[in-house]
Amino acid sequence: MDKNLSHPEAPARISLWRTLPRAWAMINPYWTSEDRWAARGLLLGVVLLTLAMVYLTVLLNQWNNTFYSALQDKNMPAFRGQLFRVTYQITIFIFLAVYQVYLNQMLEIRWRRWLTDRYLRAWLTDGAYYRMQLQASETDNPDQRIAEDVQLLAAHTLGLFTGGLRATVTLVTFVAILWWLSGSLTVTVGEFAIHLPGYMVWVAVLYAILGTWVTDWLGRPLVQLNFDRQRYEADFRFSLVRFRENTEGVALYRGEADEFRGFRQRFEDVVRNWWGIMLRQKRMTYFTSGYGLGAWIVPSIVAAPRYFRGELGLGGLMQTSQAFQQVQDALSFFVQSYKEIAAWCAVVERLAGFERTLERVHLQTASGFRRVEGRPTQLAVAGVDLYRPDGQPLIANVNLSLPGGGDSVLLTGASGSGKSTLIRAIAGIWPFGRGEIRAARGARILFLPQRPYLPIGKLRDVVSYPMPASGVAEGILHEALEAVGLSQLAGRLDENAHWALQLSPGEQQRIAFARALVQRPEWLFLDEATSAVDEATEARLYQLMRERLPETTVFSIGHRATLRPFHARRLIVQPTGNSAAAVVELPAATDFESGHGAAMRDEGATRP
Repeated sequence: MDKNLSHPEAPARISLWRTLPRAWAMINPYWTSEDRWAARGLLLGVVLLTLAMVYLTVLLNQWNNTFYSALQDKNMPAFRGQLFRVTYQITIFIFLAVYQVYLNQMLEIRWRRWLTDRYLRAWLTDGAYYRMQLQASETDNPDQRIAEDVQLLAAHTLGLFTGGLRATVTLVTFVAILWWLSGSLTVTVGEFAIHLPGYMVWVAVLYAILGTWVTDWLGRPLVQLNFDRQRYEADFRFSLVRFRENTEGVALYRGEADEFRGFRQRFEDVVRNWWGIMLRQKRMTYFTSGYGLGAWIVPSIVAAPRYFRGELGLGGLMQTSQAFQQVQDALSFFVQSYKEIAAWCAVVERLAGFERTLERVHLQTASGFRRVEGRPTQLAVAGVDLYRPDGQPLIANVNLSLPGGGDSVLLTGASGSGKSTLIRAIAGIWPFGRGEIRAARGARILFLPQRPYLPIGKLRDVVSYPMPASGVAEGILHEALEAVGLSQLAGRLDENAHWALQLSPGEQQRIAFARALVQRPEWLFLDEATSAVDEATEARLYQLMRERLPETTVFSIGHRATLRPFHARRLIVQPTGNSAAAVVELPAATDFESGHGAAMRDEGATRP
C-alpha cells in the first residue's frame, strides 16, 4: 500500500483542553510576525464592529418594550415612530454585519497565506517532504494538511473568536438588563421564604449549564469522527489522483477491476465514517432543537406570573423574553458551536501531528551524516554507512573521492543493493546512516534520477528546472533540445501542458539531459538516467556530455555493459558475507571489458 494511504494510529482521544495549548502554539506566531500590524488592525476592526452590533442589539431590545407597549395602548403615532426607528437600526446593523464579514475574510486570507508559506517552507526545507515518505508516521497526506487544514484552522479560529467575543459582550450587557427587568422571586419552602433577586438570570444560567453538559456528553465523539473524516477523504482523493497519473500502466495491466475494488474499499471508509457522524449528529439534533425551542418558551413561562399580576406590561414581557434569549444564547455558545469546535479540534490535532513529524525529520537531518566544506576541486565521501529505514545495514564504510575536472565513474551492482541510496545520501536526502560528505560550498551538483520530474507548466520551465526560465536565454534552450534529439519540441517552449503525460519515458530522460546542458554542473550524477532509451541513443547522450561538458565529473549508476566505455573508473557494490555490502573499485585492467562475461559481472559476480 502507498505510504500516503497508510493509516497511522490517530490520537486515542482528542480533548479540547489538551488541544488548546497546541492551538495557541500554532496561532501565536502569526500575531508576532512581520504581518502582525495589518493583522492586528483587521482584528481590531472586527472587534469594534462586533461591539457595535451588540450595542444595536441592546437598542433593539429596548425597542421591543416601546413597540409592544404601543400595540397594547393602541397608540398609532408611537407605533409608526417605532417602525421608522427599527428601520434605520436594522439598516445600520446590516451595514455593520457586512463589513464585519468582509474584514474577517480579509484577515482569514492573509493569515492563511502566512501559514501556508510557513508550512510549505518547513515541508520543502532539507528534503523533509521526501524523508516523511520513508518512514511510517502520524502524518498522512501532507498535501491535504497544507491545502485544506490550514484554511480550516484560520476560518474556524476566527469564526469561534468572533462568536465567542460576541457571546461574552452580549452576556455581560444583557445580564444587567435581565437582572433589572426580572425583579425578584419569593419561593416559600415550609416556613422559610427564599428571595431570589434577578431570578430570570439564574434560570438562564441553569438552563445553559444543563444544555452545555448534555451537548458535550452527546457530541464528544464528533471530534475523533471529524479527525478521521479528513483522513479518509484525503486517502480517497489521493488514490484517484495517483490512478490518473498512472493510467497507461493500469490500462496495459488491465487493472481496472482491481482499481475499482480499491476505490470502493477506500470510499467505504468514507461512508462508514459518515454514518458515524450522521448518527451522532442525529442524537445531538434531537437535543439541540428542543433546547433552542425551549429558550423561546421558558422565559415566557417564568415571567408570566408577574405579567398576570400586572407587574409587567406586554412590552416589558417581550423585552424580558428577548433579553432572556440573548443571555441564554450567549451562555449556550458552546452548545450552538459544538460542531465547529469539534471540527476545529480535529484540524488542530492534524496540524499538530504534521508539525511533530516535520520536527522529527529536521532533527534527523541534523544527526547521522555530517556535511562539511571540502576542497573546490573535489567531492568526497568518507566513512559512510547506509541503513534501510528499518535500521538494517545496507552498505558499510564507503570511501570515495570524485575529483572535479572531467572524471567519470560507473557504479554497478545487483538491484536493491544500495546504489541509488548512495546517491541519495550524497544529495543529502537520505537520513538513515552516518559518515561524512565533503563538498565545496556553492558547488554546482546536478542529480538526474531514473524517472525525471517534469512540472506542469510551460516547456521552457520544464527544461530549465529548477532554475528560473527567465534567467536562461531562449537560444540555449533551443540548442539543448536539439542536441538531445528533441528538435520537434524546440518551437513549443511557451506551451503549457502536463508534460509527464505527453512525453514518453525516453523523451523525459532526454529532457533531463537537456537540463544538464543548460545548467552545466561541476558534478553530474546519473541514476540509471538512460534506462528508457535505446543503446544507440544512450551512446549519443553520453558522448554529448563528454563533448559539451568536458569539465564535468560524471558519476553513473547502471546495469548495461554499454555504459563502460564512457567511464574511466568502475565501482561495484559487492556482498561481503556480512549483513552490509561494500563498494569496491575495480582495477583499471577490467574497466573496459565487454561481452557476455562482463555483463554477468554487472550483477555482482566480479572479484577485485
